[in-house]
Amino acid sequence: LEDQYSPSRWSRRLDRDTIIDAHLQAVAAGTERARASVRTLLHVPYGSGDGEKLDIYLPTNPSEAFPVLVYIHGGYWQSLSKDDSGFAAPPLVSQGVAVVAVGYDIAPKGRCCPAEAAAACVAQRPPALPFVPCSGHMDNMVLQVRRSLVFLMERYPGIRGIYLCGHSAGAHLAAMVLSTDWTEFQVVPDIKGAVLVSGVYDLEPILHTYVNDALNMSREEAQRNSPVRHVTVPAACEVLVAVAQHDSPEFRRQSQEYSQALRAAGWSVSLLDLAGVDHFNVIEKLSEDSYVLTQVGRRAVPRW
Repeated sequence: LEDQYSPSRWSRRLDRDTIIDAHLQAVAAGTERARASVRTLLHVPYGSGDGEKLDIYLPTNPSEAFPVLVYIHGGYWQSLSKDDSGFAAPPLVSQGVAVVAVGYDIAPKGRCCPAEAAAACVAQRPPALPFVPCSGHMDNMVLQVRRSLVFLMERYPGIRGIYLCGHSAGAHLAAMVLSTDWTEFQVVPDIKGAVLVSGVYDLEPILHTYVNDALNMSREEAQRNSPVRHVTVPAACEVLVAVAQHDSPEFRRQSQEYSQALRAAGWSVSLLDLAGVDHFNVIEKLSEDSYVLTQVGRRAVPRW
């Protein structure tokens, strides 16, 4: 499992000691270029938490109504940020699509107590008080991404459809958005599509790996936040599950099984196996017009 959930061990381009640094440099440089060429609203708060901010890349010629691509970054829920997540914006905003990079509180920042202590807090709280998960807790990250979409719908009522795009841990969070019961939020985001790239959809296997050292998830928490266990009735939403040729067998299995679970529940879903790429450049290349995933996205998102 340590090998299977270590994406850096499976790249054919670079060795495991340099691939992650190369990825960080690629997305940071791409985001810097985007910010220099695109009209932006940076660090827009959607909540009161330190990480609860958005970067908004606005269309070149915005109309009263425009589609929005919401990008949710990866980093195994413990690295990267919205500040590294604007690299895919230029090809989109030029076609009238707004791009929103979502920030959320990654672990271990603010991971205020072990899972056992958190469970005790829940058990001991007064019944009238809701449980509010602490920063860096998986429950909180999922809640923050959901709340960011509610904020967008309220701030931009003319949005002509939301399209989710998440990579790795971000694909997991986007998939959790698809399982949301929106009644408690009193707003239903108009989610028309989702592109889930090299994601993790069952968290239980990573409980037994180094990844959980920072997350400190319990088995209950992992099950509660595993999209494959919470597939809802189908929505009017097209889902594309993409996986890299040089992802590990476990990442590839997870993508296949999640797409199968969606299809069995009646969702409109496609599985795209991307040749010649690994866990990192599978998303970096979204900044390229000629990349196959960019081309597929253009067909999925109106005016993209």
